[in-house]
Amino acid sequence: MEEKALTVSQLSMYIKQIFDAEEMLYNIKVMGEISGLSVVRGVAYFTLKDENATLSCVCFDTTDFSFLNGDRVIVTGTPRYYVKGGKLNFNVAKIAKYGVGELYQKFLDLKNKLEKKGYFDKANKKQQPQSIKRVGVVTSKEGAVIQDIINVGTRRNPFIDIVLYPVKVQGVNAEREIAKGINVLDNYDVDLIIVARGGGSLEDLEPFNTEVVADAVHNCSKFIVSAVGHETDYTICDFCSDLRAPTPSAAAELVFDNIEEKIVDFKQYIIRLKQSIKDVYLDKQQNFVDVYKDLYKNYKNLNVKYQNRFSSCLVEFLHAVNTFIESKQHKLEVLSSMLNKLNPKEVLKLGYASVKKDNKKVASIKDINLNDEMQLTFVDGKVSAIVSKIEGEKNGI
Repeated sequence: MEEKALTVSQLSMYIKQIFDAEEMLYNIKVMGEISGLSVVRGVAYFTLKDENATLSCVCFDTTDFSFLNGDRVIVTGTPRYYVKGGKLNFNVAKIAKYGVGELYQKFLDLKNKLEKKGYFDKANKKQQPQSIKRVGVVTSKEGAVIQDIINVGTRRNPFIDIVLYPVKVQGVNAEREIAKGINVLDNYDVDLIIVARGGGSLEDLEPFNTEVVADAVHNCSKFIVSAVGHETDYTICDFCSDLRAPTPSAAAELVFDNIEEKIVDFKQYIIRLKQSIKDVYLDKQQNFVDVYKDLYKNYKNLNVKYQNRFSSCLVEFLHAVNTFIESKQHKLEVLSSMLNKLNPKEVLKLGYASVKKDNKKVASIKDINLNDEMQLTFVDGKVSAIVSKIEGEKNGI
């Protein structure tokens, strides 16, 4: 005889009825530490945990919700089993703080220790380099973080190199890999270092809250930008670094100068310099004419003995004026040459092309699909092309 089987819905409803019928589970108090907190559209989702277990919680009333990851709390509520999702949640009606979470207390203790050692002193912060040609990045080679930095950075300034030192950003020994990456890039030919990862819970960010990473950041001779977590996340790495960025993308915005803005500024500087030289020249020219007239009057009144000395001084004066004008003209030529090197057309003369799709610049292969119509600009003209083949990695580096 065939044994009758329950449907998933029947079993789920049975489990729900067990929880709903158990009066002992109504309005109970549970103590634990908040982890993985997120507030979406006025509803707080978090995990309550202790050393041996975790409990998924949801709080629908967040009017006075001011709790953070790592807080130890006592929640009052009722466990509910949701049939459709097959998941047990603890519906929180009340929540109260109860001491400080173990992981958060560990963070506070290390922060206090390093602050006393001077790791956070502003006097120890290095100045960001004015000229940046190569940027080192310590982060995972997978995921969106390195792609965000590459996309934002190359869009703003495609002439800066990016050197990735791939590391684990969470898990066992992640902090040692991060510290090693900082040390390696400190001895490599980079102008500054970005330490980055995406957002996460206090546990996820734990490697960046360790003394080994703090020591590596503090002892690094290169300028370090910390871009760990979301805007509201603060880590020990942030406090030790020379500059904190709220997100990895923001770090790229801070580090990579906008080359197009620089070219516009440089052109304006050249225009002002030309006008300044012209004004100085005209002013000196008029002064020279006035002085020359006065000198000529006195020259006629001098005897022959002093006329020769006067002529010699006049020659020296004319030479000084010509030298001043030539020096300003030379400076103008040097600056004009520098501006010309930044001209995108000069880059195109080297055999490169500017690639656009729908009149937007394309800086990465991941922005291109088969059969896309591309516009290619060469130094001597433009062409349109249809993509028939793509070679390379479109899903990350």
